[in-house]
Amino acid sequence: MKKHKLRIGGVPEHFNLPWHLAIENQLFDKENIEVEWITFKGGTGQMTKALRNNEVDVCILLTEGIVADIINGNPSKIISKYLTTPLIWGVYAGANSKINYYGEIYKEKYAISRFGSGSHLMPIVDANSKGHTLKTEQFEIVKNLDGALNSLTKNETNAFYWEKYTTKPYVDNGTLKHLGEYITPWPCFMLAATDKIIAEQNETLKKMLDVIHFTAKQFMHSTTAIQDVSKRYNQKIEDVEQWFYSTEWCTNDIVSKKMLMNVVHTLNYANIIDKKVSVEDLCHKV
Repeated sequence: MKKHKLRIGGVPEHFNLPWHLAIENQLFDKENIEVEWITFKGGTGQMTKALRNNEVDVCILLTEGIVADIINGNPSKIISKYLTTPLIWGVYAGANSKINYYGEIYKEKYAISRFGSGSHLMPIVDANSKGHTLKTEQFEIVKNLDGALNSLTKNETNAFYWEKYTTKPYVDNGTLKHLGEYITPWPCFMLAATDKIIAEQNETLKKMLDVIHFTAKQFMHSTTAIQDVSKRYNQKIEDVEQWFYSTEWCTNDIVSKKMLMNVVHTLNYANIIDKKVSVEDLCHKV
């Protein structure tokens, strides 16, 4: 029997370990699905572009990024939550930066992976919530975490938002200066699929969700999960422990309409999008 192929995109971070475990344990194969995993170091901005260009079928990306891009014309839909918990963004400057505390960053230059990425959208939402407005010229595209580290070290940029636990090793080794944290006011990751793959392989997507929801549930109850993450992602046990117990993966395909209304309202209020849409236009139940 010919297998149904799905191209899945995600960042190279510990949140996505359940996907790799499902692939390694051949759980998708048992459902007659061939999964091609594609790593996107450039984050959500790179993935929304890949969805638009039909270079990938499904992505695990930041809620605010995919909502904004669907509203701006991305031919894709949210098909499930991936995490039910918010993301803790660390706010950073280079170790030798003149910036020493959180409140100094709002007039500085920000390193971002791409326009439309979480590293771009979150500073705007954060600044807006504190009465500040960031200008387009304050953002410098650095493509990925490595680009940001280089830019911040050279003081070409002075502020940077990235997932707290992924960046902590660079604080520990003296590359970054930790200024503070910002917690997203909604669940941080969604699964989105292109309209094309929804039309062509809706049943395959349903089976895919069943597999990843099952694997996520198993992972959350695994006695070796913390050690596995520490080893695979080169992070300290105590950091992984703190992250693991504060993170919850989704085990069903329910997406809260009220939550999406909050995202749309916040993005509109922060002038990231210029119109509000019905939340039904953002989702598809497979």
